[in-house]
Amino acid sequence: MRTAGAVVVYGATGHTGRFIVAELRRRDFSTIASGRSAVQLDALYAELGDVDVRPATVDDAGSLDRALAGAAAVINCAGPFAVTGGPVVEAALRAGIPYIDVAAEIEANVAMFADHAEAARKADVPVVPAMAFFGGLGDLLVTAAMGEWSAADEAHVAYGLTSWHPTAGTRAAGEVSHDRRGGRRVRFAGGALEYHDDKLPEQDWDFPEPLGQRAVIAEFTMADVVTVPSHVAVPEVRTYMAADAARDLADEDTPAPEPVDGLGRSDQTFVVDVLVRADGVERRATARGQDIYAVTAPLAVEAVRRVLAGRTRTTGVASAGAMFDAADFLRALHPHVSVELPH
Repeated sequence: MRTAGAVVVYGATGHTGRFIVAELRRRDFSTIASGRSAVQLDALYAELGDVDVRPATVDDAGSLDRALAGAAAVINCAGPFAVTGGPVVEAALRAGIPYIDVAAEIEANVAMFADHAEAARKADVPVVPAMAFFGGLGDLLVTAAMGEWSAADEAHVAYGLTSWHPTAGTRAAGEVSHDRRGGRRVRFAGGALEYHDDKLPEQDWDFPEPLGQRAVIAEFTMADVVTVPSHVAVPEVRTYMAADAARDLADEDTPAPEPVDGLGRSDQTFVVDVLVRADGVERRATARGQDIYAVTAPLAVEAVRRVLAGRTRTTGVASAGAMFDAADFLRALHPHVSVELPH
């Protein structure tokens, strides 16, 4: 039986979009595939047969309205989100339906909170940005680790990736972010985002098994520096990236990910290790899984499922940790993600 109400996937033919479409179909959601290329959407329909297709472009508000007409929710997975985020969330608010995206771009996430919070609150519509591996998973882990704490002195999110074969979309989004920052780097310290030209330091991080101690790039800043402080009183949020994975990303010759199993996942494995400190007390939470792009699908689709079921803690623009019961959400990701949380 189909779940009532169709979910629109904008950017359905992209690498992550296809994982999300597959996860929606697996969970028996009616699915509408949308995006810029009618040719690619038709090819997806020919392949799958049971998805509706509705081409739309972000510079044509009418086409977006038609794509979302009668839908229950929309997941935006079409980057760069600096280009698509605003038009698609505005179409969702016009339609009065929840909006979820998988943006890893820091500035795009800042803009989502800054530019659309009031409209989303007035419309009483849930909007969840960065509901993905970067930004969403770390935020859920920080929130679950904190438990009853309402504030922390610092939060650290370390990404242990065995490799990073970036998609074309990742590279394009990175170029947009680089240009918007004028080539500068960003960090969250003193309760605010700072732009700087400092060289990124390298250090060791003791990841839980199966990774163990790995060299990491400190202040390799990801979207967690937007999502976590959006609802947690914490003056310092630092993110770290396995040095080998960072070098993969920086190498222009690193190929795109290749599938190694029936689910289309690559052989990349990850450990996300979170440490929060408050008043000298430390708490830790860890998540393990395979393929950072593939795991974004259960994250985004579980968010849609909970939003449509009314299992939310707020409305308007809110990160994953603010919108959902973080510990319960993380446990629901099994078997895609295994977690270890504080007792």
